[in-house]
Amino acid sequence: MTETADDDPEEGGEGLTYAETGVDIEASEDATAALLEAFGSDLRTEYAGLVDIGDRYLALATDGVGTKLLVAEAIEDYSTIGIDCIAMNVNDLVAAGVRPVAFVDYLAIDDPDEELTNQIGEGLAVGLETADLTMLGGETAVMPEVVKGFDLAGTCVGLAEKDAVLEGEAAVGDVLVGVPSSGIHSNGLTLAREAVTRNYEYTDPFPHDESRTIGEELLRPTRIYTDLLGPMGDHGVRAAAHVTGGGWTNLLRMGQRRYVIDDPHPAQPIFEFVQTEGNVTDEEMHRTFNMGTGFVVALPEDRAGAFVEETDGEIIGRVEAGESVEIRGLSLE
Repeated sequence: MTETADDDPEEGGEGLTYAETGVDIEASEDATAALLEAFGSDLRTEYAGLVDIGDRYLALATDGVGTKLLVAEAIEDYSTIGIDCIAMNVNDLVAAGVRPVAFVDYLAIDDPDEELTNQIGEGLAVGLETADLTMLGGETAVMPEVVKGFDLAGTCVGLAEKDAVLEGEAAVGDVLVGVPSSGIHSNGLTLAREAVTRNYEYTDPFPHDESRTIGEELLRPTRIYTDLLGPMGDHGVRAAAHVTGGGWTNLLRMGQRRYVIDDPHPAQPIFEFVQTEGNVTDEEMHRTFNMGTGFVVALPEDRAGAFVEETDGEIIGRVEAGESVEIRGLSLE
């Protein structure tokens, strides 16, 4: 599906990068670090903030759907983005080893639209049921002078016994188990949208499955990984990575190690389509998208088989000394 690591983008068009479409991941990370430095932070994990409440931790995560909303708006289908809003929050808590328990949403909109909000609510309801969450409430803010269109975000609260929170550090010799994604999830849509609309409309049939439109394929909801929490606790998972913004470099959030990926899950056809239409390099694709694997755990080799048996995960690689991610002929740092 993808070119070799040394190949240039195909001839016949300028190759897209995420930064050139308006999202510079490195600059975003620097800005976030500056924000935390300004007021200090008691963050204890890479994915969630923890508050010590005695015998347990209270955890919080917050996130939104991003520019995937623009695809929903373009084809006037808002029925799944509520699932994405739930998923992007609860999956971060799962990566910390925390069980999500409750959720609040925030919808900012320029003009109230009953059909839009009803469809968003339907998606939120599906996400809540899948993640076994309680909705505590939310806020709808009508701000025509601030918002053009709408934005959807949320905050998720979780609880964890203190010994349930993951160490967060993979060990040399650990095995990596990857769990498939459902597709493009909710990251990298700025690049994906720019790529696919060079020659197509969102309403055009998706070339790899003409029973669906391109817009529908981009809107496949983010998978929710709360079903992994039990196996993660039972089988000694040391660290986990939710493969979101930054793509496969998220594995480096499990510690300064060399993550060798020998057998990743295959990338769904949407990734090939984005890469071809945007003339995007292999490296940029793997730094931006999940490329078929939405969640990765690191655990001792003698525990990996049991984890795989209880999930749809597969052993995809190993942890070595160093500091990089080695995948499909690429070396990401």
